[in-house]
Amino acid sequence: MPAKLRIWSPFCVGFLCLLQSAPVVIAQEAIPQDSEQVYVDPIIELLDSGDVSQAVTAVERSWEGQYEDYFAADLADVTLAADEIAATLARLSAQTSQPTAPIYAIPKPQQLELILLLPGGTPKRFTVDVAAEQLRGAARNLGRSTQYPSNDDYLEPAQQLYDWLVRPLADELVTAEIDTLMFCLGGGLRSLPLGVLHDGNRFLVERFSHARIPGFNLMQTSYTPLQKALVLAMGASQFATEVPLPAVPVEIEAVASTRLDRTFLNSGFTIRTLQQELGFIPYRIVHLATHARFESGTASESYVQFWNERLTLDRLREIPWGDASVELLVLSACQTAIGDRDAELGIARLALQAGVNTAIASLWSVSDTGTLALMSEFYAQLQQAPTKSEALRRAQLALLQGQVRVERGELRGSTCGLELPPELAELGGEFSHPFYWAAFTAIGSPW
Repeated sequence: MPAKLRIWSPFCVGFLCLLQSAPVVIAQEAIPQDSEQVYVDPIIELLDSGDVSQAVTAVERSWEGQYEDYFAADLADVTLAADEIAATLARLSAQTSQPTAPIYAIPKPQQLELILLLPGGTPKRFTVDVAAEQLRGAARNLGRSTQYPSNDDYLEPAQQLYDWLVRPLADELVTAEIDTLMFCLGGGLRSLPLGVLHDGNRFLVERFSHARIPGFNLMQTSYTPLQKALVLAMGASQFATEVPLPAVPVEIEAVASTRLDRTFLNSGFTIRTLQQELGFIPYRIVHLATHARFESGTASESYVQFWNERLTLDRLREIPWGDASVELLVLSACQTAIGDRDAELGIARLALQAGVNTAIASLWSVSDTGTLALMSEFYAQLQQAPTKSEALRRAQLALLQGQVRVERGELRGSTCGLELPPELAELGGEFSHPFYWAAFTAIGSPW
């Protein structure tokens, strides 16, 4: 069936997907408000009948409906069948030299359904014997245990979740030489710290770069290298109602690496300034070093903190992101209510409403120095890596392997050292624990 186009606001170009090659009616069980929908017929009937392509269509249509209900908006854009998605993956894999595959994880009451779509291939189904509640319980345990640098209890749930989500596909991924994974996850899994999944020998981030996507069809599928991209870096170190972020001035300095990059700090970090800058200059990257919170409830409950006011998620479209053709939005000090349905939808709304190809945010509040370490390394890697997700993976590996550390009053990374203010220089140490690097996640296009 030919691709179907709908007129769509430029502010809603983003990461949610819609596959719609034929009408499918979705039947769903009633669930508690704090849980997520468990998928039953006809999706499972389609899988059992061997029609995995139509099952992908049904899953994506159903999940897109969840986002439309939450956002009260029509999110449909271009509709691609599974074979068209596979062809797109093949094209982008060749362009980037990063073979990429999406993994759909569909929790059922007593089983987990996985669907893998390889570049140029057909979707394949895998069934794992794990109950939805057990799966989500392990996800909650992993989220909690990874948020404390003194806690090593993350390894057991990290291995369990790897065994359920990745190991059944491992042979296929090796044979296809896949480098990048796109996780399209069911409810309760959407805020999972994916990089910390562990196969018993190494973390997922040591083998794959990855991004989380609400789907495929509303993603941008163009590829633009960002090695020479113009950056707008803004942030604040002092707030009236939030805790200070003393490393932000150094972070802004590290991010703004060329003479053409622009920076705004503290009183210059306002919504009006952001609007004006994007209205006149074609920035490809916007970096906001500030507090951001994704909370339970409506979009007005979640926000990005500016110097003197909050930008709530329902006001994101007031910013002319699309006019400047922003490719990447980075929020370096976020906190997400892990496992909460509205918070999971909210972090996806960040990317959707901004209309950028990719957002990078954190799932929990990382230490000020740890955030500086990750972000300075990320922008250094972005000058060399073929994709945004690969730059993030390399930065996370540098922290994991102790290549980025505080020593003798400097933050030392793969390229150079940054002199730290006294209150940070005294902390010292390294950042190998997942607390420091696993929180940061790419949302949307990995390219």
